[in-house]
Amino acid sequence: MKAFYTFIIITVVFSCSKVTDRREKPVVISLLGKAFYEPERTIEVQAKLDSNLAIARTNWIAEPSENNYIWYGRRLGYLSRFQEAVDIFTQGIVKYPNSAKLYRHRGHRYISLRQFDKAIEDLNKSHKLNADNVNEIEPDGVPNKINMPLSTTEFNIRYHLGLAYYLTGDFASATRVYLKCLKTCDNDDLAVATIDWLYMSYRKQHRDIEAKFILDNIRDSMQVVENESYLRRCRMYQGKITPDELLNVGADDPDADLTLATQGYGVGNWYLCNGDSAKAKEVFEKVVAGKYFSAFGFIAAEVELARWKK
Repeated sequence: MKAFYTFIIITVVFSCSKVTDRREKPVVISLLGKAFYEPERTIEVQAKLDSNLAIARTNWIAEPSENNYIWYGRRLGYLSRFQEAVDIFTQGIVKYPNSAKLYRHRGHRYISLRQFDKAIEDLNKSHKLNADNVNEIEPDGVPNKINMPLSTTEFNIRYHLGLAYYLTGDFASATRVYLKCLKTCDNDDLAVATIDWLYMSYRKQHRDIEAKFILDNIRDSMQVVENESYLRRCRMYQGKITPDELLNVGADDPDADLTLATQGYGVGNWYLCNGDSAKAKEVFEKVVAGKYFSAFGFIAAEVELARWKK
């Protein structure tokens, strides 16, 4: 029995030391030159993530199938180990060169790494490989509150492609892709997220009439599970919520950092598109001072601030 407990203690210490080692090396360098490291987590959360990764790696070693490559890479991504995830997806693509899903997931992680041109290349490749528009449900790695996946393969390909174009400043291409993405939205969560980025793409091009028109699809009766922040952003664009309400993220919000990044970028971009650059910059700086560096709103705020530095 004593030996058993000794084994457990050694295992825990070794696991903790590995986490410490990983946090000595940045997982991404921001567009503003800031180094980000694997986040600090509670013991319970870290143990769960590490356990899921260990299972995915064991499955991959036992059977390096397309699906096991995908899950191994996804589990690395959930730990913010983005380059390692890209490396696994790349190995998978070598073995399964016609896998739309592997390109889709690698494209996502290129966005996390701020390598937008590579993301565009991968996601366009993914779209071509998925020419039959297979729109099957994509399993969640982090279950939502109703424990039901809401997005699909084709939606995620188009959604991330539109985002990658948006982040490069190619708003015309982003608009084109998001309009196609709308056709894959079969629930309110997918719709509000797509409409939000489409609205902002229109505003960036000063196509304000089209931007206002697309907001007509945002209804008070909409029910969302995951994308409440996008719904609130759209309601702000409609004038139903004030910008300050979106920036006032409560400490009781379990996802406060993510909420601030998502809602904050929408607010900052709204100020920017309405001619208040000083206020926009203030909000963007508040967003990038947060912790959720993998959030799309966080990355978009970096992009805006980086443009000012040029």
